[in-house]
Amino acid sequence: MPGVFLPRHFRRVVPLFVTAFVLVFYLSITDTFGELSGSLSHTSGRGKPFPRKIWQSWKVNPFEFEERDLNVARSWTSTNPGYRYEVLTDGNDLDYVETHFGPDGLNRPDIVSTYRALTAKIIKADLLRYLVMYVDGGVYADIDVEAIRPLDRFIPERYSEREIDLIIGVEIDEPDFNDHHILGQKSQSFCQWTFISKPRQPVMMRIVENIIGWLHDLTVKQGKPIAELELDFDDVISGTGPSAFTTAVLAEMSYRTGREVTWKTFHDIPESKVVGGILVLTVEAFAAGQGHSDSGNHNARSALVKHHYHASGWPSNHPRFNHPLYGEVEQCNWNKQCVAEWDANTAAFAALSEEEQAQQIALKQAADAAAEAADAAEVELQLDDLDLGLKH
Repeated sequence: MPGVFLPRHFRRVVPLFVTAFVLVFYLSITDTFGELSGSLSHTSGRGKPFPRKIWQSWKVNPFEFEERDLNVARSWTSTNPGYRYEVLTDGNDLDYVETHFGPDGLNRPDIVSTYRALTAKIIKADLLRYLVMYVDGGVYADIDVEAIRPLDRFIPERYSEREIDLIIGVEIDEPDFNDHHILGQKSQSFCQWTFISKPRQPVMMRIVENIIGWLHDLTVKQGKPIAELELDFDDVISGTGPSAFTTAVLAEMSYRTGREVTWKTFHDIPESKVVGGILVLTVEAFAAGQGHSDSGNHNARSALVKHHYHASGWPSNHPRFNHPLYGEVEQCNWNKQCVAEWDANTAAFAALSEEEQAQQIALKQAADAAAEAADAAEVELQLDDLDLGLKH
């Protein structure tokens, strides 16, 4: 059989075509194209399910949990037996960061050095959750968050899991306080004590890089290294917490949709909605029972988790603004009348002379001391009565 004749110029390019075909075939079967596009695309998880992983972070590993933490942790594994459960601790968190963001991983020395330098535990905890979700994805929940519904209930039936990249819920929806000098930045936020993400989501890296930039700016402003920064409650909220999370998510939605997405889109939503591949659940889903934001209660069918707040002791190291006479405005729990009274009282106090302010503070301290003494005397009297009753 005579050989097939090819013109000389075809004979020259055939090997190139064959090589290109083999290369494309190899990349397709190894999903390399997916990995490459996943590091760049804002829809890198599109078409894939969420990883079946549950992540928490705490001081110690689960074998050393206190009973309350163990019971809450078991709620996640018992309601979701098909999921892998993992806890990052104070003893292995740095290894995780170095492994995935060091030279053998994504090679981000800025992330590794920042994480190493941090001493504020709440900042590390916030940063770690975003890093884990970027690398592995899955479910993140604070150690004091209980699962009250299985994860297959988190996505309403009208949505396809493969078309969603991130699942979040409303935490605070009080836009009437948007201009308040203390409450304003906290009045509209998504919850970040529980959220679900597919891996390699750019919004997670956006948050991480925002945090690194914020910390750098603070070191310049305070003239101190990261390890020595002084951070109050509002610094944490706006720098790494819910406000920082919300800002990054809204920016991501705006990028994906090609239009500015603001909080108005999520104010008082009666049901969940998807914007740019990000599923936003109602406030009742993750933040029921708060007593504000029309958050309902945990008996509702739409309530998915319960936050117990027993691990939320970090404000003791990063305190809220506490007026010497009128305390913290957050104690009003977003009650309009209470906040208005606090504002009026603190404004009236500010109008006093320094001498009058000092007198008011002295009177308040004397009244507090008297009240404490009276309480102590009442306790002592009750103990005496109890002792007398036992003797008889």
